[in-house]
Amino acid sequence: MIKQKILGTGLSGLVGSRIVELLSDKFEFENLDRKTGIDITDFETVLDKISDSQASTVFHLAAYTDVKAAEKEKELKENSQSWKINVIGTQNVAKACEKTGKKIIYVSTDLVIGGDNMPEGGFTEDALPNPLSWYAKTKYEAEKVIEKINSPWLIARIAYPYRAFFEKPDFVRFFRDWLKEGKTIFALTDRLITPTFIDDLAFAFEALMEKDVTGIFHVVGSQIISLQDAVTMIAENFNLDKSLVKKTTREEFLVGRPPEPFSSALSNAKIKQLGINMHTLEEGLHILKLNI
Repeated sequence: MIKQKILGTGLSGLVGSRIVELLSDKFEFENLDRKTGIDITDFETVLDKISDSQASTVFHLAAYTDVKAAEKEKELKENSQSWKINVIGTQNVAKACEKTGKKIIYVSTDLVIGGDNMPEGGFTEDALPNPLSWYAKTKYEAEKVIEKINSPWLIARIAYPYRAFFEKPDFVRFFRDWLKEGKTIFALTDRLITPTFIDDLAFAFEALMEKDVTGIFHVVGSQIISLQDAVTMIAENFNLDKSLVKKTTREEFLVGRPPEPFSSALSNAKIKQLGINMHTLEEGLHILKLNI
């Protein structure tokens, strides 16, 4: 079987590396990052690499994702590293895709929208943008870049991804490790989120490619849950002390933190209509426990 070629940025990261692991039997992946000599902030380098490739699709996952660090450099604006990577880097990849006629699949974040007035079932793809932190603003600016290109594009917003194994902590393992160390965790009762099992992301992306759809899609888990309930569920799943999970208020939580919407739960109804089903956090944690 001849495998479809996929070019990708960020394929060695938390989400990208798992996509490669799960889909490498069907796709031939080539990673564009510093490890392979590609700097996405250098347009000519990006254009040369994308032009030379036989791939018809480019996954763009590379991003500056440290929300706190991004907030500290927001005064630098367009000179900040987060802007250069998230906006300029995306612009370069998008322009190269436009010049070569390749489709770009851009992975964005739930933090570009959200707020206090969340509709029942979560925010849909047509919700008004509400990027509060500098990180969220750079990701939203990148979305606008993608939407303007004259080439097929897909924006996939994801949220709180987690998986079984990786060198850096994700949403679940961060809290699990804290609980293992006996640390108290203060979690909000009114912060609603949609944690997402990364294995589901991989198969959802495969389905979206097969269906050859374009536009914005929320590729997130099927359970809207408060942060406190999510952390408590993590404790219960790994037989850890859930009494370490304490309630906190918005005022206490905001001290020293970048601004962000307190409810950023996304609706995945649009991908469900395409036959793409995502696990709930409870289901994902059960699978995770069996594989750790």
